[in-house]
Amino acid sequence: MIRQADLDALPVREAVPALVSALDGHGTAVLCAPPGTGKTTLVPLVLAGLVGGGPRRRVVVAEPRRIAARAAARRMAWLLGEAVGDSVGFTVRGERVVGRDTAVEVVTTGVLLQRLQRDQELAGVDVVVLDECHERHLDADTVAAFLLDVRETLRPELRLVAASATTDAAGWSRLLGDAPVVEAAGVSYPVGTVWAPPARPVRPPHGMRVDPAQLAHVASVVRRALEERSGDVLCFLPGVGEIARVAGQLGGVDAEVLQVHGRAPAAVQDAALTASAHRRVILATAVAESSLTVPGVRVVVDSGLAREPRVDHARGLGALATVRASRAAGRQRAGRAGREAPGVVYRCWTEAEDGRLPAFPSPEIRIADLAQFALQAACWGDPDASGLALLDAPPAGAMAAAREVLSAVGAVDAAGRPTPRGLRMARLGLHPRLARALLDGAAALGARRAAEVVALLSEEPPREYGDDLAAAWRRARRGGDAYAARWRAESGRLLRALGSAGVQGGAAGAADGPSGADAAARGSSPTPPLLPQLPLGGPPETGGEPPAPSRGSAPD
Repeated sequence: MIRQADLDALPVREAVPALVSALDGHGTAVLCAPPGTGKTTLVPLVLAGLVGGGPRRRVVVAEPRRIAARAAARRMAWLLGEAVGDSVGFTVRGERVVGRDTAVEVVTTGVLLQRLQRDQELAGVDVVVLDECHERHLDADTVAAFLLDVRETLRPELRLVAASATTDAAGWSRLLGDAPVVEAAGVSYPVGTVWAPPARPVRPPHGMRVDPAQLAHVASVVRRALEERSGDVLCFLPGVGEIARVAGQLGGVDAEVLQVHGRAPAAVQDAALTASAHRRVILATAVAESSLTVPGVRVVVDSGLAREPRVDHARGLGALATVRASRAAGRQRAGRAGREAPGVVYRCWTEAEDGRLPAFPSPEIRIADLAQFALQAACWGDPDASGLALLDAPPAGAMAAAREVLSAVGAVDAAGRPTPRGLRMARLGLHPRLARALLDGAAALGARRAAEVVALLSEEPPREYGDDLAAAWRRARRGGDAYAARWRAESGRLLRALGSAGVQGGAAGAADGPSGADAAARGSSPTPPLLPQLPLGGPPETGGEPPAPSRGSAPD
């Protein structure tokens, strides 16, 4: 049974008629709606004709993170009084819950990117909603460019909506062919600000490193907030490691401490997104900035730190760096305290520093490793990306470096066109270097061994696994922890992706013993290793679908 009262309570309902009219007249639209208005849940249901009595359509909603995609699908199914997989389903990396009658499918942008490469017409889809487009992840920008190309050349009837809480509405409108901009008013409560800088200076972040004194200060501010305020506390930290450290310093607090990030167990994610009778401290990455509603929060503690992608030239792969969060991110984070009632944000820096922060986060296309983007563009038929409709053009130097990488791994020919090997690599959802390693390793050592090692390189193990690849591999094979389960799932995904890419390889290698093939796979044999000599682990978590290119975009 449809929960009509809950649907009627969503503020975005007032903007829905204008949005439908814009799509009917123009085919594209920009929707600006604050968090909590229902843009992610009500709008797709209306566009699909599941509520409101409109014509039945198939709608795909693209979210930047897996946790957000799952949560949005669950929320929409709940509003319809159905189970996920009925009228509303989702597809994320390694998981698909979709039925025959699914009209709204929530996917990650990486999944949609892979789908477009396999089916450029996006057959059977009537509307695509690009949610949280203000975050400017590289996958999202690429998907938008490909979709606009599809509309222009193949399917002019395909409808596109760019939706966000805070975005460059004018820029997106121009990109979508002077699309109408529809704004929805939100219901928010006042949020007070408490400036809570450290008593003594702390070292600024450098690379991935965060001064332990800064984390100790954040923990002390959380304790202070628990004493001074009521309600749940939501604390923003840059990554999984920092979350774990702060959690370790909150022992003994009179509240349940939850660690929320894209790689957290599903039970923990669900607990954070469900109201509780007990007081909670939710330590979260940027995943909680705009994509999710965390009930019960009256206080936000903002560390002021974020993670952005950079090129790690030593490894030849994308990495993440800790940076000061932008003022736009700070506003998003603070707004979480005023979703249900008046709240307060404790900012762990000075008011004077606030004015010197960047206004917005940097678009990934300007700062990230572009090798994976360049391969996607080449497979799309535009090797230099000059014909793609992008809000920001890729830097010439970064594209030249990306093409050099693609040429070195045999992904493109001298003219920049994808080779047969490059086409197979693009289907694997990996950085091209790791994709090449997976293909070569599968042919020489067996698909399973290659998939297991590459999964270790692309899915960062927890710190307790150590930095030794062989030891981490053995521990993951034996392990029953959350990382081991995630690693096995990624290994399985890569194994299936090898099959879909037409790569044949033995499935040997499941045993734990240090066989010759195992030794060769991890690079410890006397013969040259077939997998790259890289430090263990990919970029740390920033929220389910990390922005670094090595996070991959899984085939669905």
